[in-house]
Amino acid sequence: MNDFFHTLAVQRWDDHRYYHHSRINQSLHLLSAVSFVIAYGLLFVNPAAAALLAWCVSMTSRQAGHFFFEPRGFDEVNQATDAHKEDIKIGYNIRRKIVLMAIWVLIPLALWVRSPSASFGALAHEVGLAWLALGAGGLLFRVAQLWAQQSLLTGLAWGFKIVTDPFHDIKLYWRSPLYLMRGQLIDPMTHVHR
Repeated sequence: MNDFFHTLAVQRWDDHRYYHHSRINQSLHLLSAVSFVIAYGLLFVNPAAAALLAWCVSMTSRQAGHFFFEPRGFDEVNQATDAHKEDIKIGYNIRRKIVLMAIWVLIPLALWVRSPSASFGALAHEVGLAWLALGAGGLLFRVAQLWAQQSLLTGLAWGFKIVTDPFHDIKLYWRSPLYLMRGQLIDPMTHVHR
């Protein structure tokens, strides 16, 4: 168990120090995390609605933070190039995220083409269930990939990290909107030692 928690801690630390410099990105992760926690609760009542909330609010805010606000290029804090960070990224790097988000966007279109006369409510329900399957499938696929490429421990730790990230992100980024309102766009990352 110690190896599992050590691997999890390393993955969380690398994710934070490499990919969360922007206070806007951190604030969007906070919004995403709160939405995901609500979606987790909705899973027990209405799984389709939970997936719609998770993908439309949680995932879009989270990925917008990475795509549009996180600085790219050389990372002075970690003395690492963007290419290096993308190569060592355990989870979904930018390339993998683009593929995942493209599938996410195509699912409603495919379901509408299949059933163009379906009511909006019926289509939304079907899209929600398909997005739930996409989320679960994307998680399991990457765990299996990491198992094959590195180790089962790495894959399981990453899967656990992803499922628990909303709670961790709330703990980590709850102050980010306050820093942002004070005009601090980039976290100085003074806690990161070179």
